Amino acid sequence: MSPFLSLFLPVCVFLLLLTLGFGMRERNVGVLMMWLGTLGIFGLTCWKILEKLPT
Repeated sequence: MSPFLSLFLPVCVFLLLLTLGFGMRERNVGVLMMWLGTLGIFGLTCWKILEKLPT
C-alpha cells in the first residue's frame, strides 16, 4: 500500500466517524463517535509530526 493511501484511508474513516457522530449527537453513541473521530484525527496528526522530527 502506498504511503498516501495508508494515510488517506484512516483520515477518511475518522472524518466519517465525525460526520455520522454529529448527525447522531443527541444520543450517546453519536457523542462517542465524535470523540473517536476527533481523537483519531488528532492522533494521526501528532504521529505524522513526530515521524518527521529528527531522531
